[in-house]
Amino acid sequence: MSNTIGPDTKTWVEVPTNSDFTIHNLPFGIFSQSGKSKRAGIAIGNKVVDLAALYDAGLIDKNAYKKEHFECEVLNPFMKLGKQATSKLRIRIAELLESTNSELRSLPNISDILIDQSAVTMHLPVSVGDYTDFYSSEDHARNVGTMFRDPNNALLPNWKHIPVGYHGRSSSIVISGTPIHRPKGQQKPKDADQPVFGPCKLLDFELEMAFVTFDGKPMGQSISTAEAEDYIFGMVIFNDWSARDIQTWEYVPLGPFLAKNFASSISPWIVTMDALSEYKVAGAKQEPKVFPYLDYDGDKNIDINLEVAIEPEGSAETVVSRSNYRYMYWNYAQQLAHHTINGCPIKAGDMMASGTISGPEPSSYGSMLELSWRGTKPIKMNDGSERKFIQDNDTVIMRAFAEKNGIRIGFGEVRSKLLPAL
Repeated sequence: MSNTIGPDTKTWVEVPTNSDFTIHNLPFGIFSQSGKSKRAGIAIGNKVVDLAALYDAGLIDKNAYKKEHFECEVLNPFMKLGKQATSKLRIRIAELLESTNSELRSLPNISDILIDQSAVTMHLPVSVGDYTDFYSSEDHARNVGTMFRDPNNALLPNWKHIPVGYHGRSSSIVISGTPIHRPKGQQKPKDADQPVFGPCKLLDFELEMAFVTFDGKPMGQSISTAEAEDYIFGMVIFNDWSARDIQTWEYVPLGPFLAKNFASSISPWIVTMDALSEYKVAGAKQEPKVFPYLDYDGDKNIDINLEVAIEPEGSAETVVSRSNYRYMYWNYAQQLAHHTINGCPIKAGDMMASGTISGPEPSSYGSMLELSWRGTKPIKMNDGSERKFIQDNDTVIMRAFAEKNGIRIGFGEVRSKLLPAL
């Protein structure tokens, strides 16, 4: 069975120009309507396909799927079916939405199945069991190393040998639209002898992408780079909020803690690896040569355009960064292979973030730490104000899409407002 949707495929559903949710995408999410429980859906244009209602209509194979796979609060039960089953359903939905197919289009109750996105509330699409954050953009790592260490030795000795990462928390990963409160913690002012306690003063975003996994192999076994995509369901935009002043004081010797665990925000639709397969590109040449378990064949980077905007309260947004996921030094297959090489098991719903994605130009940096160069180069907003870091009541918006030969695969956006500390 082919997991791709042909480039000439058209749909009978009206899809606005430059929509992220074309028939070539068909991302999965969890939504609800007034008076109804959460359920699984697929986005097409400005509509949501209610998969539970589609199942009731007899248009989904009842021998392969059960209603509880779709009438559920998270996608984990559906994802536990594995890659073959999720890919097969996506192709089936594409068939039903294809321009010459009347199976769904002719149903008298089609309005109960094809619902306006404006009439639904989106929810966290998966129950995140374990969360891992990597540090895989060379431009970002060099920028940080230049700022805080020796510019001539910006990368730590291990950086080009392993995809550096750490196990984070999953409890505060939240859906787009969820407001975030400025975190509190200890900081040590530059010229002070002792730390102080209070609200973070240097609140930052981090532009990242994250992949969501299927169930992996039994504990003790590892996943190779060649097998990686069999264990990855799809990707979301990931804003990994960061409290820079708290992090500076706490990160030695065990790394970030309170500086990171207060919140991470994700986009609501999971774009499948099947949908992204046509957008793969070559990554950077990796020197020194990696160990065999990190070696891979073919193209494993993905050409995904990324954008970050800041919207001050009551003002129009200002785009502050345009970057691309293709800039990653360590790709998703290497990240998963490294994560499991020691036998660590993964489960359906685990989330692995890329780490901040920065490109080679200042306009493509993925954090305010870099964009304002540690606060020394304030960023001008369209309303005339300036930003060194994120201010209270600012809204940070991240968008992502891939486009080639006139076919667009988008992620929508993750939009989060920063509220004052409690």
